[in-house]
Amino acid sequence: MAVLNVLVDRRPDDVWEVLSDGSAYGQWVMGARQTGDIDPRWPEVGAAIQYAAGFGPLSYEDVTIVRLMDPGRRLELEARAGRFGTARISIELLPWGDDGTVVIMDEHPLSGPGARWHSLAVEGLLRFRNDRMLRTLAQLVRDRHPR
Repeated sequence: MAVLNVLVDRRPDDVWEVLSDGSAYGQWVMGARQTGDIDPRWPEVGAAIQYAAGFGPLSYEDVTIVRLMDPGRRLELEARAGRFGTARISIELLPWGDDGTVVIMDEHPLSGPGARWHSLAVEGLLRFRNDRMLRTLAQLVRDRHPR
C-alpha cells in the first residue's frame, strides 16, 4: 500500500478547492493525458471524470469515480484503468499550524494485475508516481492561491 504525504503551505480550503475542481484533475494526476466528460456534481459521491491515461505507447481511456467525500477533509476515488484493473485512492487533508495542510494519499490496487501481482516493485512504482503527483498537486495549490 503506497501511503505518502506532503506538507502544503496553504489552508485546507485552498487544497480542497483544487481537489474539487474536476477540470484540474488532469493537471495533477500523474499519467492522465487528458480529461473528457466531467460530471458537474464532482466531487459528490458517484460523480465521475472520464480520462485518457498512459505512459509511452501504452494508453487507455477510463473513468475515476468518487466513492466517499467529506468536504474539505477527505476524498476517496476509484480509478478504473481498463484491463489494468482498479485502484482505491484516498486523499486526506489535515490542518497543520495556522495555514498549512498535510495531504495524505493512500493508494492500492483493488482488482486486475496490480492487485493479483502486488509486490515491492509495484509498490515502488506507486510510491514514485504518487510522490510526483502530490508535489504537483501542492504546486498547483500554491499557484492558484499565491500569498
